[in-house]
Amino acid sequence: MTAPHNAILQLQDLGFAYPSQPPLATRWTASIGAGVTLLHGDTGSGKTTLLRILAGRQAATGRLSIEGVRLDAAPEAYRRKVFFVEPDTDAFDKQKSGRECTTALCADDAHFDAVRWQSLVEGFALAPHIDKPMYMLSTGSRRKVWLAAALAAGRPVTLLDEPTGALDAASIRCLWRTLAELSRDATRSFVIASGERITGLPLATTIDLPLQAGAQST
Repeated sequence: MTAPHNAILQLQDLGFAYPSQPPLATRWTASIGAGVTLLHGDTGSGKTTLLRILAGRQAATGRLSIEGVRLDAAPEAYRRKVFFVEPDTDAFDKQKSGRECTTALCADDAHFDAVRWQSLVEGFALAPHIDKPMYMLSTGSRRKVWLAAALAAGRPVTLLDEPTGALDAASIRCLWRTLAELSRDATRSFVIASGERITGLPLATTIDLPLQAGAQST
């Protein structure tokens, strides 16, 4: 992977391993710029763990920074620059509506795009359900609430873990169409973890797991 000139997310000597397991990364140095980066690997290759590391939610060795803000020096400021769509959609307060959860998720986002969010709510067919309590929504609908908030939030880094899981075909088309539009924004970086290759979406680069020992991007 070639380091982009407009690097947004930078990794320096990143290292991580579970006890008694081969390392996921060993002194991995990389620069991830604007556009869509595919993090590709089979089940168990460490995609979700790596996203959690990039989100600042899983400790690792080395240094991470977003737009010059370092995780080790300013952890809260770093995490405010990341929107992580986790597989566990049950992390919501199930008594709150999808709209209320969106408000909570995007409370610190100065660049939240309400027009884009409304367009995504309609594109994901969420409009009839957005004011229902989360416990009343299907897994797919809860995932759509996350995705609509993430894509409208405007944070520099957005991490999507298997984003098409539990989505219907029309919603997947809406997701890819929106990401294709957002990929032209020079201020935003999207990292998609997927066990499948993505076609029909412009990719800035692809990172294949498992990483090669000592892998670097220069």
